[in-house]
Amino acid sequence: MTASPSRSRDAGYFAALYDANPDPWNFEGSAYELRKYRATLSALGGQQFNRALEVGCSIGVLTSLLAPRCVSLFAVDIVESALAAARVRCAAMAQVEFALLRVPEEWPAGQVFDLILLSEVLYFLTPADIGRVAAHVTNALAPGGSVVLVNYTEQIDEPCSGDQAADVFIAATQAQLRVGLHERHQAFRIDRLQPCGSTRD
Repeated sequence: MTASPSRSRDAGYFAALYDANPDPWNFEGSAYELRKYRATLSALGGQQFNRALEVGCSIGVLTSLLAPRCVSLFAVDIVESALAAARVRCAAMAQVEFALLRVPEEWPAGQVFDLILLSEVLYFLTPADIGRVAAHVTNALAPGGSVVLVNYTEQIDEPCSGDQAADVFIAATQAQLRVGLHERHQAFRIDRLQPCGSTRD
């Protein structure tokens, strides 16, 4: 087994994946992805969101499913070709805005969100960078808002495992956020966090 990378994955790493395959994780056709999308939306309950942020939107498959729940959805990714595909997929959804952004070095400055979704992105980062993401998230989350983490839990050769990535984020935000929901599914986990003192289930 190869050693896990000691640095967060950079833009070049992801660009190479999309150059080789415009849908490198088979977001459009994978039964695993479909199960994960359904579970992610279910974790949100019936809630609607005024302003949501999706970090690592890729080609926009989950974005298109999340958008009907949002008055406004800001979706970001690190690869322009992925964003181009996402813009086409969501062209009829006027509430969706896309931007090229590298998190945690870049973040939507001055914006506040009542949903922040980090689906299968944290484990591409080192624990230190996950801590930086956590700081951004706690500063940008609206009162009563929700943070949803989705992480793959099988073996991967990334800077973190999925479980480690989720646990690092949860530990980094424990003074501000509490875990309101934790679900383990086949090959992935979902954690939904709310501000401490929030009464929302």
